[in-house]
Amino acid sequence: MSETTPPAWDDMVLVGTIARPHGLRGQVAINAATDFPEERFQAGASLWTKSGSTVTALRIESVRFQNRRPIVGFADHASIEQAESLVGSELRIAEQALQPLDAGAYYHHQLVGCDVVAADRLVGTVARVDEAAGGSLLVVHSERGEVLIPLATDICVAIDIDGRRIEVAPPEGLLELNEKARR
Repeated sequence: MSETTPPAWDDMVLVGTIARPHGLRGQVAINAATDFPEERFQAGASLWTKSGSTVTALRIESVRFQNRRPIVGFADHASIEQAESLVGSELRIAEQALQPLDAGAYYHHQLVGCDVVAADRLVGTVARVDEAAGGSLLVVHSERGEVLIPLATDICVAIDIDGRRIEVAPPEGLLELNEKARR
């Protein structure tokens, strides 16, 4: 696929969001949404963004990291005004461009939409994955509201991405704890 023919927007994966301009020469600070920022944000790489219904490629011309945050200059964006026009834009890549992960590791977008089942009972569907101090949490929408389930191997005992199903063995009281917290 060429740089001029974008993949379908909904088929791409979010790798970052443009947070703000950085300096006066068109650079921007990026809130990275990837575990591989040094590999994803490299000079010469292209990322896709969307304005209205138009999907366009942005080619990275320069990059440096400040406190692990990418500071990026895009080709044809050399002024603060051009940088300001990008603020809030999502940066995406084609899913095929993702690095393969080790067995038992998953990208967050792969888990979203999976049914969560405990003892053959549907708990709900994964709406998103949040990062917390103790690790990742599955945010599951259920009939009774939002349920938070740690993404830990002793709790999420079977993950079937192709079958869109996550089998959980939650510790006693975990699911009920979530319900009590909402009351």
